[in-house]
Amino acid sequence: MELKIGDPAPYFKATAVGGIYGGGQEVKLPDFAGSTLVLYFYPKNDTPGCTKQACDLRDSWRELESKVELFGVSNDSVESHVKFIKKHGLPFPLLSDPKHEIMEAYQMWVEKSMYGKKYMGSERTTYLIGVDQKIKAILKKVKPTEHVTLLLKALSS
Repeated sequence: MELKIGDPAPYFKATAVGGIYGGGQEVKLPDFAGSTLVLYFYPKNDTPGCTKQACDLRDSWRELESKVELFGVSNDSVESHVKFIKKHGLPFPLLSDPKHEIMEAYQMWVEKSMYGKKYMGSERTTYLIGVDQKIKAILKKVKPTEHVTLLLKALSS
């Protein structure tokens, strides 16, 4: 069944790196009860679209950090995340989901197609989770260049 606005956010547990989590610390959904949480799912570190999206979030961080707890989620390793964060000066943490457990819980591990070849990968979608741990907004298949604008709009509504 497809997740929708008003549904309880699916439970997750993962290793967070970057931001206040430094080289790695386990986090789980209940840790953020009482906070507004953003999980932005993206395909892969250091690809053009994902880098643009992360750098736009970095450049808007002053505006975002007082409003939300924000995590990027991909199936990249902790080591890959650390390199990506350092290379681009990202002030926010990333979650490593190598077994796709969070992506599957949030229905983001999907069949994709490129040049006629089918493969499994992460969809570029953002979930805004309210203080009550219910889904407040879903930004589906966002374009990297429009992500921050759409996220700020969702936060203000």
